[in-house]
Amino acid sequence: MPATDTSALRDATILIVDDDRDVLLAMETAFKAEGVITHTAGDGNSAITLTQEAKPDLVILDMMLPARSGFLALEKIKGNDDSPLVIMVTANDGKRHQAYAQSLGVDGYMIKPVPLGQLMETAAELLAARS
Repeated sequence: MPATDTSALRDATILIVDDDRDVLLAMETAFKAEGVITHTAGDGNSAITLTQEAKPDLVILDMMLPARSGFLALEKIKGNDDSPLVIMVTANDGKRHQAYAQSLGVDGYMIKPVPLGQLMETAAELLAARS
């Protein structure tokens, strides 16, 4: 159980994007247990389409994706007044990648393996700060 108040998650809409089905399902299960409305995608192109259609409050975006990388998806997802919050998750701990993601407007950047509790706390903090 996360130590931080995760009440900001309840009724939030979150798009989870990862090409690893097990990771995707674990994240989706954990967020649904907190009352989150979830959508999932397994590649960058689907992430962009679902962001436009579902209008999520937050996107959890893997960096290494098929069809379109997380960076290219991030460029399309961010940049509008109504852009969702984005947490990028990656196994690449290079500082250049993090700096590039930040230049594109990412709101959070986490290195895999990300403990689910920590991911949920970060999501809740970002959502609470936005509301």
